[in-house]
Amino acid sequence: MELNIIKCHGSGNDFFIIDEMAHSYELTDQQRSSLAILLCNRETELGADGILFVQMSEHADACMRVFNSDGSEASMCGNGLRCVARYVCEKLSLKEAVIETMKADLQVSVQDDLHDGVPTYMVEISPISFNVKDLPLHIEEKELIQGKLPTLSKELAFTALAVPNPHIISVVNKEQLQSSIQKKLSETVNGPNDLFPDGVNVSFVLPLRKGEIYVRTFERGVGFTNACGTAMSASSLVTCLLDLNQKEEIIQVYNNGGKVRCVVHEDHIDLIGNASYVFSCYVKVDLDGSAFRVTNKQEYNEEINRYKELEKIAASVLGEYL
Repeated sequence: MELNIIKCHGSGNDFFIIDEMAHSYELTDQQRSSLAILLCNRETELGADGILFVQMSEHADACMRVFNSDGSEASMCGNGLRCVARYVCEKLSLKEAVIETMKADLQVSVQDDLHDGVPTYMVEISPISFNVKDLPLHIEEKELIQGKLPTLSKELAFTALAVPNPHIISVVNKEQLQSSIQKKLSETVNGPNDLFPDGVNVSFVLPLRKGEIYVRTFERGVGFTNACGTAMSASSLVTCLLDLNQKEEIIQVYNNGGKVRCVVHEDHIDLIGNASYVFSCYVKVDLDGSAFRVTNKQEYNEEINRYKELEKIAASVLGEYL
C-alpha cells in the first residue's frame, strides 16, 4: 500500500494527514489503528501524535477522524481540526467550511495570520458538557467544578468537562506546575482506575497576567504533548468560570509548542491558531510486516522557519514566569 501523507502541526501538536476523499485506500478501522501505531512511532524516521483521516461527508464539506499514536480513536482534536480546516479549505477553495467530527459538525474558517507567514484558522470547539457521565467520571455528584478528588490529590481542585473529549483541569501555582504531581496523577487516571474508566486528558493551568494563561496537558492516548487544542479551550473556559478571564474576550494561551487564542462563548469556544505544514511524502506500507519506506519527501522550509519565530516569541513570554 502506498499512501500520500502531509506532516502538519498545530502549536507543535503534530499529525499526518491522509486524504481518503481523493484516494480510494479502502482502509478498515483496524488498518487505521495499525497505521497510527506504526507511522506515529517516534523511534522511526516519521513519528507524530496521531493521524488525521480526511473523508467524504454526506452533510458537511468533509469528515475528520482522529487516531492517536497508541491506535485509539479520539472523538475530537482541536489542533488537528485546524490542520484539517486548512487542508479542506485549500482543497475546495473555501474561506470557511463545516467539518464533521464524531460528536458534532463544526465551523472552521481562515483567519488573519497569528504571526507573519503563519497560516491561521479558527475552529469551533463544541459541544460542552459538565455532566460527569459524559466523560465518564465515576463520582456521586453530577458535576465537578473546582472540587476535590482526594484519591488523586488532597491539595488540588479540579474541574471536569467534556468538549467533547474528556478533560480534568486544575489551576495551579508555579511550584505545583514544576513538581511531578501532574505526571503521577495523569498516569493514574489513564491506567486501570475507578474514577475514569476510559481515561482522561489532564491539564495544569498557570495564570500569567489578565487575559493570558499557560496550559500543559497530558493527553489520553498520547502522553505529554506540546499542546492540546481541546484542553486549551477547556482551560480557557475554566478560567472564565473562576473570574480569572472573561467570556467574549480574547485569551492568549501559551503552551510548550507556541501559543493560540481562545474566545469563550456561552455554548462553544473559538480556538484560533496555526495550521502549519512540515513536509509531504509518499509512504509504502507493509502492515503485515509492520514496516514502511518513505519516498519523495518535500519539506515546507518557509513555514517551518516562520513558526519558529512565533515559538521564540512565546518562549520569551513564558520565560518571565517559568
